[in-house]
This record gives sequence, structure tokens and C-alpha cells, in this order.
Amino acid sequence: MKKEGLLFLIALLFLGAFYRVIRVEFLPALPNFSPVMAIAFCGALFLPGRMVFAVCLPALFASDLILNWHYGVPLVSIGMILTYACYGFAIWLGYFLRGRSLTWILSGTLLNAIIFYVVTNTMSWWGNPGYPQALSGWFQSLTVGLPGYPPTWMFFRNSAFGDLLFTGLFLGTFYAAKKRKPTPNLARQEASV
Repeated sequence: MKKEGLLFLIALLFLGAFYRVIRVEFLPALPNFSPVMAIAFCGALFLPGRMVFAVCLPALFASDLILNWHYGVPLVSIGMILTYACYGFAIWLGYFLRGRSLTWILSGTLLNAIIFYVVTNTMSWWGNPGYPQALSGWFQSLTVGLPGYPPTWMFFRNSAFGDLLFTGLFLGTFYAAKKRKPTPNLARQEASV
């Protein structure tokens, strides 16, 4: 990958993390509609080597810190370990699916959304006294959630749709930039005249 393409991809991934933060203010009706898993997954699909760990994870961590501060929760928590384990899985899957077909990549995107949903809602069930600590409480955490809040299936729907949309956006932008013909260097043009 050429340096310009790499810088463009890195900028796009950082813009995705920035969108995640501003979505809270401008699209509050769409909770979990964000590019979180797409950033980790697509970073691993396209960034060379292990650059995903130097680019994507710091961008996601910075956006987590800002959002935690915004919501008035601890900046770093034990729950973040499981969240970052989900990001780690998305990164591993992205590396595994490099060079595979679009069907594989979209299937991987949906798998990431499902795993993130199950892990984070299981974490909520386990750590929230509002849920019965039985199989019925776990099922409640995966479907309707707690009274007074939107049903948790809506968070999954928004998360899966966001993951698919942003993965498609990252894929489309990456391949469009890759196929774009380089602009000629004016200095070379003038020298040849």
C-alpha cells in the first residue's frame, strides 16, 4: 500500500472514532450506531503488519475515555477488558479474513456484532443487580433489558447495522482509493516539455 493510501486509511479510521463521540450529541436516537467494530475489523483487514494496534486501538481507547467522561462513569473499568477482548477478536478475524471474498467479510462483520452484543450484555447481566441472576435474567439482558430503557435488541440492531454500514464505507473507500490513478507530478510534466 502506498504511503498516501495508508495515510488516507488511517485518517478514515480516526474519523470513524471521532464520529463515535459526536454521534452521542447529534444522533442520540441511534444508540450503538457506531463504527467501533468496523474500525478494529477493517483496520486489521487493510493496515500493514500490526499497525492496527498502533492506530485503531488508541483511537478507540481515546473515544472510550471521552464517552466515559461524558456519561460520568469511571474512565477505565473492568468491563472495558471484555470490550477490548471483543475488539481483539475483531482484529484477529480481520487478519484471518484478509484477501477473502466480500461474503466472508460481511459474514465476519455480522459475527463481530453478535459476539460484541452477547459479551457486553452478558457483562451487564452479571454486574447489574436489576437483572435476576438466573438464566431468565440473562435472557432478559439479551432481549428487553431493564425497565425504563430501550429494549436491548434495539442496541443490537443499531450495532449490526452500523458495523455493516461502516465496514461497507471503509471497504468502498479503500478500494476506490486503491483504483484511483495517481495525479501526475507537475514538476515531471514541466521537465518533459
